[in-house]
Amino acid sequence: MELKHKKLGIADETVFHMYETMLITRRLDERMWLLNRSGKIPFVVSGQGQEAAQIGAAFALNREEDFVLPYYRDFGVVLAFGMTVKDLMLAAFAKAEDPNSGGRQMPGHFGQKKNRIVTGSSPVTTQVPHAVGIALAEKMDKKQTVSLVTFGEGSSNQGDFHEGANFAGVHKLPVIFLCENNQYAISVPVSKQLASVRVSDRAAGYGMPGYTIDGNDPLEVYKYVKEAADRARRGEGPSLIETMTYRLTPHTSDDDDRSYRSAEEVKKAKLSDPLDTFRSYVKEAGLLPDEKEEQLEKSILTMINEAMEYAENAPFAKPESALQFVYAGTEQGAEK
Repeated sequence: MELKHKKLGIADETVFHMYETMLITRRLDERMWLLNRSGKIPFVVSGQGQEAAQIGAAFALNREEDFVLPYYRDFGVVLAFGMTVKDLMLAAFAKAEDPNSGGRQMPGHFGQKKNRIVTGSSPVTTQVPHAVGIALAEKMDKKQTVSLVTFGEGSSNQGDFHEGANFAGVHKLPVIFLCENNQYAISVPVSKQLASVRVSDRAAGYGMPGYTIDGNDPLEVYKYVKEAADRARRGEGPSLIETMTYRLTPHTSDDDDRSYRSAEEVKKAKLSDPLDTFRSYVKEAGLLPDEKEEQLEKSILTMINEAMEYAENAPFAKPESALQFVYAGTEQGAEK
């Protein structure tokens, strides 16, 4: 039987790199939890359980030209688009070299101009109209660029989503709306969030196709995002893709998820952990022999250890840097 990635035209090397990026994402996330629990970093917004959706989507795009507007769980997206483990460690420790904000913002507010990662903010879903605006500008400039914006299913209930989706549909803009449906908007289950069965049901109202797919399969996500990107580049407008995932950790490091979901539910969800299932696929495809897997884990451990040590010892921003970018002429000496 032909392997799924072969049918999709994905090279073996790319599949291995997808798994490698997923593994880096998970191991970094796990380390950040340990750092938080030991009192070394103040806050973690985890993406454990959602890596397949993130990596599948990112790899389906042109990561040299397309724009991405991630939401706060998207370690996998930003790593795939060019951020480094060191970058994210510097953000977690709130150091001056943090490329996202120079240590000013809490972790998860990703932004890096050189890699076309557009800065987000704390109010959820504000990145959606920004993605639509970028898509409009690129269309006006007659470019073949796509913008991808991600958000949780809770965010799809905000006005920003509906206004952005409506505008994109009317003007047939090259934007992909990717919902990472992890079943909970903080403590509110999806059954109490939506009147419709699926988030993707909303697509028809805005004149675009909508799909609900398995977010635990990075190859499935790749397929649908690639098709949506190709459609957008042909001038056929936006798409809404809902990836069904599960948040394996609490909402944040400050959340106690035992108050709204059972340990049995989480344990059951872990049986479909996308990292485990994709690892099995890559091994069965002959792309991850035991020796290579062992070496991969060692190299990732070294990478994370070095990034952690560097970030922990890096300097904090000077107090006066808080005034940079506030008034005209205050940006001298700021991090670029």
